[in-house]
Amino acid sequence: MSDRYDKGMQVRRKVLGDAHVDRAERAKTPFDEPFQTLITEGAWGTVWASDGISLRERSMLTLALLAATGNFEEIPMHIRATARTGASKQDVLEAFQHVAIYAGVPRANHALKLAKATYAEMEADDERHDR
Repeated sequence: MSDRYDKGMQVRRKVLGDAHVDRAERAKTPFDEPFQTLITEGAWGTVWASDGISLRERSMLTLALLAATGNFEEIPMHIRATARTGASKQDVLEAFQHVAIYAGVPRANHALKLAKATYAEMEADDERHDR
């Protein structure tokens, strides 16, 4: 694999966590392997690996863009990633408020519902692990 792929995998693991990436890697097939390489090199090895802005800021931008474009299926994964990127619940709320004003209240409202549900799952997981 390329250096960009290796860097992308490193950043992907840092942001999403080993468990998530390991599950995705196990689910990879010959059919979708070229696509997985593309996103690992392009998204994770180029965009997310850039030091132009912080992971916190990149996380907020990503969540806002996902909500604004209606790509809701990716929002829970990126909400979970906020535990590693440093984006707080307040940061996420601020991002979705921008979405409401500039891209539409219904999209922001749906994204907020997904975030609330994902945060609740994360807190429940934390409580189970603390026992």
